[in-house]
Amino acid sequence: MDVFERYAPFIKDFIYRNDWQNLRAVQIAAGEAIFNTDENVLLQSGTASGKTEAAFFPILTLFSEDMPLSVGAIYIGPLKALINDQFQRLSVLCDEEGIPVWHWHGDVSASHKAKLLKNPCGILQITPESLEALLLHKHSAISKLFCDLRFIVIDEIHSLMRGDRGAQTMCLIDRLSRIAGVNPRRIGLSATIGSPEKAGEFLSYGTGRNTIIPKIEIKGIKWRLSMEHFFISGPQASEDKSADKALEPLDSATASAPTAADPGFGYIFEHTKGKKCLVFVNSREECEAVTTTLRRYQEACGEPDRFLIHHGNLSASFRETAEEIMKDEEEFQTTITTATLELGIDIGRLERAFQIDAPATVSSFLQRMGRTGRRGNPPEMWFVIREDQTEARAMFPASVPWKLMQAIALVQLYLEERWVEPQDLKRLHYSLLYHQTMSVLASSGELSPATLAAKILKLSVFKNISADDYKILLKHLIDIDHIQKTDEGGLIIGLAGERIINSYKFYAVFVENEEYTVRCGSQELGTIVKPPPVGEKIAIAGHVWVVEEIDHKRRLIYCEKVKGQVPAYFGLCPGDINTKILERMKKVLSEKNVYPYLMKNAVVRIEEARQAAKNSGVFTDPLICLGGDMWCLLPWLGTYAFMALERFLKIKCAAELGIKGMDSSRPYFIQFTMKAKKEEFFRKIFDIASIPFDPIELLYPNEVPIFDKYDEYLPAQLVRKGFAYGVLDISGMKKRINEWKDLF
Repeated sequence: MDVFERYAPFIKDFIYRNDWQNLRAVQIAAGEAIFNTDENVLLQSGTASGKTEAAFFPILTLFSEDMPLSVGAIYIGPLKALINDQFQRLSVLCDEEGIPVWHWHGDVSASHKAKLLKNPCGILQITPESLEALLLHKHSAISKLFCDLRFIVIDEIHSLMRGDRGAQTMCLIDRLSRIAGVNPRRIGLSATIGSPEKAGEFLSYGTGRNTIIPKIEIKGIKWRLSMEHFFISGPQASEDKSADKALEPLDSATASAPTAADPGFGYIFEHTKGKKCLVFVNSREECEAVTTTLRRYQEACGEPDRFLIHHGNLSASFRETAEEIMKDEEEFQTTITTATLELGIDIGRLERAFQIDAPATVSSFLQRMGRTGRRGNPPEMWFVIREDQTEARAMFPASVPWKLMQAIALVQLYLEERWVEPQDLKRLHYSLLYHQTMSVLASSGELSPATLAAKILKLSVFKNISADDYKILLKHLIDIDHIQKTDEGGLIIGLAGERIINSYKFYAVFVENEEYTVRCGSQELGTIVKPPPVGEKIAIAGHVWVVEEIDHKRRLIYCEKVKGQVPAYFGLCPGDINTKILERMKKVLSEKNVYPYLMKNAVVRIEEARQAAKNSGVFTDPLICLGGDMWCLLPWLGTYAFMALERFLKIKCAAELGIKGMDSSRPYFIQFTMKAKKEEFFRKIFDIASIPFDPIELLYPNEVPIFDKYDEYLPAQLVRKGFAYGVLDISGMKKRINEWKDLF
């Protein structure tokens, strides 16, 4: 029996009503795996290819044949907005068969949640943080809620594998399954997985099942891609120069931005007019700045408001307003956004996406590109790369357009190799170890040290953590009163620990800043970090506001809207760049290709950079003399291997080589002064790297590198160990040093 014939009648009716002519490849593959096996399943297919329906059509068919006695399936999504979107889609599908669909996160009403607790059934859609809260506060109800749980669907699984949040999700699934006495099958969904095998391993942690990864054949899709470069001020790269190789713009929009506009922002202003677009940026600060600037341009031109804003610090009402307007087929507005609209929220048919500068990963580029090109149109993205004008006598590497090269490298790696960043599953999750220890102890009540250790260390993500390390952690937590030892020898949450777990921020394991809620009258605008003094201006929700009152105790800021422009601040947003991207950036400089998507300024700018690189000798020599005893090292290493090399040079090599004044532009290059000769530099670092050393030696004396959210509550020796063994890429650094052997 083929997959369609196996579907329940109400699923077939849904397909007929929506006028689907045939099933997609991912739906056939998912049906075969879910219907015909008892294994976990990883579905990797493009954005908008129907992965959600592919998973739930067979799941709901099985439910219609044998209805679960509790919640039968959990859908875990990384964003509340994605949960809301999928709730609407699944509700339409399930209503006819009478299968309830529930959603559960911070914005969902208590009455909706109470109905589920009273009558657990159907499908529950939830974020990892809300699942943590459910296990913590409704511990006694877990068995009733999930005693017949059969499936857990994890959407956008790649986004949960970048750090502690994915490991937290696996811990929660393990804990829930043990409490409820179930072993549900796991279904992972993603459009961009770098290593399907690693993702399958991650998905199957602790289940005793294998993961089926169907090979899904998808027809090739043409992209409409352009990449243009702009100097923020002054003449552009192509002015007064030949640009015969350049492409013409993708449309013939006439200039409409104010004459004094920033050229890159003016380009976006012109080419979003009368269209529905997304503009992706890489930080919340930039999101606010770009939105404010574009709105100033429209005011100067006397145009109506056509720019929206969407990022994680905005209030739910602002985000949802932008989502609803973008779904409206009659509206032609543009939303400036961070990664919050990178994932699979349905916001209708978009004509194109813009990307300001380069994202950190190929995965992010593909997700953002995939937001367009739905309903038969090709995906379309315009990169806008901006940099300050280079000085006429600027030396290599200051004359290199690093962001332009990074954007080209991301695109070429996927076009040439279909390469996406593989997942790193070797982290030592000490911060999460603290978090799960506190959560389990708070939900369970008093436990003996042995029982607590058994509950925690048997969670699959902690398989690399020793019992000795856990003893060190527990002793430290007792010392700082996060845990108390009772007279009977049991462990309970201490007074200091209660303050941590009683905060709603405890549920999340990703780093959050101390935030103040910003209000104008009764309207909540969003949140910011480090409020300015009363009378100063702030930027949020795409407008400028003057601060009228600050309530530090309640963390509230009251303000009024004014005109003007000021920078916004929400905290740092670092990006982790893979070594393969840096290596492809080097190739961008050395090859002669004219990439067909480059526009006229970008073509000229790359040619300038290639000539500068050729003159510098960087292709054969990663260490360049900038004059006298000033040197520049270009290792072409990713973020954490680069960081390891920085520390290696400072801590182990600097004294012997006379290195001083080290200044890094991570992960591109390191500048320093050095007394030694070039050959001596390479010989010495090779010799030192060849002698085995403990990674802890790359930490400074008394350094405790707080890297993850709960590191501050860990004993210093575990923080140092976690950073040295789980963050620094020492093997990547040593591999590069070994490749330099021929240079001495």
